[in-house]
Amino acid sequence: MELDDVIEKRRAYRSLEEVEITDEIIEELARTAQLSASCFNNQPWNFVFVHDDEMLEKMEDVMMQGNEWTQNASLIIGVFSRVEDDCEVQKRKYHLFDTGQASAYLQLKATEMGLVAHPIAGFDGAEAKELLDIPDEYNLITLIIVGKHSEEMVDILSEEQIEIEKERPERKDLDEFVYKNKFE
Repeated sequence: MELDDVIEKRRAYRSLEEVEITDEIIEELARTAQLSASCFNNQPWNFVFVHDDEMLEKMEDVMMQGNEWTQNASLIIGVFSRVEDDCEVQKRKYHLFDTGQASAYLQLKATEMGLVAHPIAGFDGAEAKELLDIPDEYNLITLIIVGKHSEEMVDILSEEQIEIEKERPERKDLDEFVYKNKFE
């Protein structure tokens, strides 16, 4: 699959069906993230790949209302980093940017592999960190929900979520966020 096709195909679907997650899949996703650019090659990102059924069930307790669909995840990836592990240049802290880039690489690789990789913010961060044994000094940035897209709508989805599944949500026009030479 060409890169343009992978980018176009990537969607944050919620209608998921189970897919077998192997150590090879986890390693392939991790190796792709590993290749991402970072400030002075610090590679500040960390990932916890949760695929054990018991742990996936425990992860359900950290999800906020509206994210019940995550119960169909075959894999949940905790994405975290800390300031000390990356550059700070003129008060610009790069760990979030660099970790975001590595996460984007991982999501694109998952898409290429025929998987959905849907990052979410709707979870209790403190509870998730405790469950995943992530030390306090780390910032748990997101959870990436991974599964196989189901064309058949799962019954956990709300009517609004079902509508969003049907077609790609509208994207901003370029003139709303692209500026040339100066912000104006």
